[in-house]
Amino acid sequence: MSGSLLPPLKPLPMKDRISMVFVRYGQIDVLDGAFVLIDKNGVRNHIPVGSVACIMLEPGTRISHAAVNLAATVGTLLVWVGESGVRLYSSGQPGGARADRLLYQAKLALDDDLRLKVVRKMYEVRFGEPAPAKRSVEQLRGIEGARVRGTYKLLAQQYNVNWRARNYDRQQWDAADIPNRCLSAATACLYGITEAAVLAAGYAPAVGFIHTGKPLSFVYDIADLYKFETVVPLAFRIAAKAPVEPEREVRLACRDLFRSDKLLGRIIPLIEEVLSAGGIAPPQAPAESVPPAIPNPQGHGDAGHRTK
Repeated sequence: MSGSLLPPLKPLPMKDRISMVFVRYGQIDVLDGAFVLIDKNGVRNHIPVGSVACIMLEPGTRISHAAVNLAATVGTLLVWVGESGVRLYSSGQPGGARADRLLYQAKLALDDDLRLKVVRKMYEVRFGEPAPAKRSVEQLRGIEGARVRGTYKLLAQQYNVNWRARNYDRQQWDAADIPNRCLSAATACLYGITEAAVLAAGYAPAVGFIHTGKPLSFVYDIADLYKFETVVPLAFRIAAKAPVEPEREVRLACRDLFRSDKLLGRIIPLIEEVLSAGGIAPPQAPAESVPPAIPNPQGHGDAGHRTK
């Protein structure tokens, strides 16, 4: 007889989840099978971990082994961030790369011709027009950078924001101006849910195409595809009001935007769309490969979710 009378957990698909929850100043644990936050007064607040894409853990938060285990089981990404989510220190891995998806992604990234096809598709998705012909990845990156700087200026004019440049110092966060603080808080929220989607789809966050050499290179690639239609205008709109707590205003607005825009339901199909531009099929396992001695059970969640 099984040691547990509870039915197996069935993670909600990423597209059906709320985007994120920020948690600070408390102990996260599992009590009576539920994911709870306990504050210094012993007050318990339940968190619907199975229906959240990622949980942002701010300073002053402690989390138990049982809570991390439950988050991994239901496919919720845990992200350790700075105050108001403006710095990312570390993150968990609820699903992780699947072998077939990882090999597919790596083959596209390592072949110069295939990589260029994917980058050109990313350019087309981002700017709504085909990429200029006969341009290398480096040249397309330069064109993209110029257009991004121009977009910042146009949005600043539209929202009547005093804009100098995208510039901030991670070591002196409060020294940044309000527009830069709003932009950084907004992109931190965006990167959190994008990383959750990349992992849920079974891909590796570090294997990028435009961005390379960083743990979240692919996350930056995908987030950039919809950043300027979602969080960047939002950040300028909030910066125009010069709020006392700009980071808090931004993250609350991002939460509402992600829900109303149904962004989580769009990310994984978008990943598949841009990678398919390479024109190759995921590689098959070699004929001489040995299957696992103890096969994993059929998963219930997205492609990258772990099973027990």
